[in-house]
Amino acid sequence: MNATVDPKKLIRGATGDWEVVIGMEIHAQVTSEAKLFSGASTRFGGEPNSHVSFVDAAMPGMLPVINEECVRQAIRTGLGLKAQVNLRSVFDRKNYFYPDLPQGYQISQYKQPIVGEGVVLVEVPETGETLQVGIERLHLEQDAGKSLHDQHPSLSFVDLNRSGVALMEIVSRPDLRSADEARAYVTKLRTILRYLGTCDGDMDKGNLRADVNVSVRKLGAPLGTRCEIKNVNSIRFIGQAIEVEARRQIGIIEDGGVIDQETRLYDPGKGETRSMRSKEEAHDYRYFPDPDLLPLEFDQAYVDALAAHLPELPDAKKARFIAEYGLSAYDASVLTAERESADFFESVATGRDGKLAANWVINELFGRLNKEGLDIAASPVTADQLGGIVDLISSAVISGKIAKDLFEIVWVEGGIPAAVVEARGMKQVTDTGAIEAAIDAVIAANPDKVEQVKAKPTMLGWFVGQVMKQTGGKANPKALNELLKAKLGIE
Repeated sequence: MNATVDPKKLIRGATGDWEVVIGMEIHAQVTSEAKLFSGASTRFGGEPNSHVSFVDAAMPGMLPVINEECVRQAIRTGLGLKAQVNLRSVFDRKNYFYPDLPQGYQISQYKQPIVGEGVVLVEVPETGETLQVGIERLHLEQDAGKSLHDQHPSLSFVDLNRSGVALMEIVSRPDLRSADEARAYVTKLRTILRYLGTCDGDMDKGNLRADVNVSVRKLGAPLGTRCEIKNVNSIRFIGQAIEVEARRQIGIIEDGGVIDQETRLYDPGKGETRSMRSKEEAHDYRYFPDPDLLPLEFDQAYVDALAAHLPELPDAKKARFIAEYGLSAYDASVLTAERESADFFESVATGRDGKLAANWVINELFGRLNKEGLDIAASPVTADQLGGIVDLISSAVISGKIAKDLFEIVWVEGGIPAAVVEARGMKQVTDTGAIEAAIDAVIAANPDKVEQVKAKPTMLGWFVGQVMKQTGGKANPKALNELLKAKLGIE
């Protein structure tokens, strides 16, 4: 936990400043072809109840069988979170009634989860701060199905396609102190999961959902009563829900009331949280070991074999990009935020000027992708093409300005950059004789400006612009500046 509290993180109430305390429970759908205890498909978007086995539908006599791929993915995630992997874990029955949970209980893990304590390093863009968020546990459990209330005026329909899909519930310690920190934490966790390939992090499909525990207290006071905001499915909404819920709790306490421990839902349309049910405690669920499943056991060699094949994770990749390519911490963070972006950059940067490559990937390519609403996989400009543009700049065949025109041509029309430059006569003029002739013409036509520039050297930019016009923007900028200064007698 943070030893000192940044005043900017505190919320001003009628009776003074309040600190918000946040813990997160992230439900991440495991990347796997089949469900946790059955062979039914996990594919998204099937016809309702088309991906349901007899096990998922809880038919009498049907027994669960563990899917080893889900176990592997949970262990790999634990390793990615620098967490303790437990060689023995137990599946429990968590008893509660949901109309879309046919068994009447959820197979989960309680006292003996597959993964124990870990840590995530989180950079908060708004403050520039880096904080450590403790991971309390990661356990495997089944997802429930989905109740549909808008298909009929008086009936609810149930779709069991999600029922039995494997989830990793990743529980953080209450180490977060602001909406900004919470958003940054979920963003970083999602990045790690995507690098590992253990969850695709698609919040639109419900493949990553957050239960957000929020409480408030005066500085130095014990932890307050928390409320859990259930199933928040966007990083933006997570931030909004925390702000709204913290202010709601502060208002109640300052009016002399007390906070009821309960589960709430966030309504982004109304910008409010509303009560869903009183918050259950562990004993309310009547946990007991599932009699149909033996304890899950594996040895350290099994874990080590998985660890040996983990990909390079975001923190390590960022450190390497800074050391290997000479990038700033900010640029390295931007490039490693998604594994695909990092791979694209490395394809461009390998064997080239890393800083120049980063500049073109971040400013030109990412800027244009954002403008067009595209992701890196849909980029019309490939890594080879962008690398070709960087090569032409580095070898002084084209200037930075011409390179932007070339990028536009390649974006719209495609083509090999060097061939486009050759075919369209886009090479910059490096012949000093030709540049000198253009300078002489500009000087001869503007004697008044020549006198002015001697008194005011900053006017040199005007001459540069005029000569660039004369040469169609192709004059080598370095040669042009040196020749102009010599001709005009400017140091």
